[in-house]
Amino acid sequence: MTQNNETTFRPEARSPRGFIDKRSGQIAIERRLIETVSKVYEDFGFEALQTPAFEYADALGKFLPDSDRPNVGVFAQQDDDDQWMALRYDLTAPLARFVAQNWETLPKPFRRYAFGPVWRNEKPGPGRLREFMQCDADIIGSDRPEADAEMIALAVAGYKALDVPARIRINNRKLLNGLLVSLGVTDSGQQLGVLRAIDKMDRFGPEGVALLLGAGRKDESGDYTKGAQLPDAAIQPVLDFVLAGGADTRSGVLEKLAAVLANSAEGQAGLEDLARINAAVSAMGVSEDEAIFDPGIVRGLEYYTGPVFEAEFLRELRDDKGNLVQMGSVGGGGRYDDLVARFTGQQTPATGFSFGVSRLAAALSLIDAGKRSGARGPIVIIAFSDSDMGEYFGFAAELRAAGLPAEVYLGRSGMKAQMKYADRRFSPAAVMIGEDELKSGTVTIKDLDLGRDLAMQISDNKAWREGRPGQVTLPRAEAVKHLKSIVES
Repeated sequence: MTQNNETTFRPEARSPRGFIDKRSGQIAIERRLIETVSKVYEDFGFEALQTPAFEYADALGKFLPDSDRPNVGVFAQQDDDDQWMALRYDLTAPLARFVAQNWETLPKPFRRYAFGPVWRNEKPGPGRLREFMQCDADIIGSDRPEADAEMIALAVAGYKALDVPARIRINNRKLLNGLLVSLGVTDSGQQLGVLRAIDKMDRFGPEGVALLLGAGRKDESGDYTKGAQLPDAAIQPVLDFVLAGGADTRSGVLEKLAAVLANSAEGQAGLEDLARINAAVSAMGVSEDEAIFDPGIVRGLEYYTGPVFEAEFLRELRDDKGNLVQMGSVGGGGRYDDLVARFTGQQTPATGFSFGVSRLAAALSLIDAGKRSGARGPIVIIAFSDSDMGEYFGFAAELRAAGLPAEVYLGRSGMKAQMKYADRRFSPAAVMIGEDELKSGTVTIKDLDLGRDLAMQISDNKAWREGRPGQVTLPRAEAVKHLKSIVES
């Protein structure tokens, strides 16, 4: 007798870091979000475009950290023709490639929207995934500030359609550029230090930011952060610039900024852009509560060439343990006039906005918590007998033909376990066609939604069993109508 000493290899069941599984609830919320926003995009005249998941690595441009190591920052592989191709890092670089490739045949300006997954080969962490969804709209070929205004109005309309409380905060790269140049700050590294310092205003306040604009700042633990090394005479004007966003109206912010930027031609040009944006968004009905000018918005200014937008989530959210959830930005965009030029050598004006699908889905899931709206299951038909499976499947087909999702329980468990299964599926109702129902031509329906609600009010188990809340027996001809009323309610 021989003995097999070989050990069977069994891989550990685990997800790669930075990648997550999504169940029906999250999928339903993301689907609703994308469908709602896509409808808004189409209402504004944007055309859908789908580009492939892979692009040639050199087409990703600035998103590729090191062309000698094309798998750093992106997920890349070498094709059979020795060219490197990579999973798209975002939806904008593929758009630039598509526009450059098809410019002669496109309507100009070209208005497109797109949605889909993107991949980044970065170190994962809380709230930072390597695969996530984006949902963008862009206008390519218009240098009008009114094109930027339309992106802002579109964003406002999208958040309204989603019933998400958000406010768009708007800045313009020309403003800070102009101010720094007028103050003699022209070194790109020093300018980047200024941007980083301004971005800390919410955390450290004006005094802390003043330190970061100057020599540096030591925190409570003793750690020292080197500052932007601005001369003392330049620090206060930068603070005045950032704090100009404290006005209640867009026109009020413009008035404050005009005084700060009086000696900057580029800053004045940026103010003119914002004035035209203000006129356009006001004409489109965008209120001061929905969009405001804020010179403290600096994220993305290294990339954008003009106006920049950031959507701020305004509602306080708590998780199922009662902890406050910091949602932060739930979308953003701006003007990027240099991207298409990588392919053509000619500057092509462009502006766009992207909804933060992952963060919005997280917010909507918290808002919808307990409502089950994102994970509603099908009507479940209880299986009592193998010999009557045909009856069950026939009724399931009848329900599907009436537009009602339905399934027959296909396990081998008893009645109690089947009802528990239906409840775990968050099914609106369970259908019972037992021996008595078959003889009498009836159907017993248990309204599970009503049962869940009533369960919160009944503490006596005996009363619960005897009352059978939400359960009715009807002639089979009336069953579909009754089930529709449950689902639609």
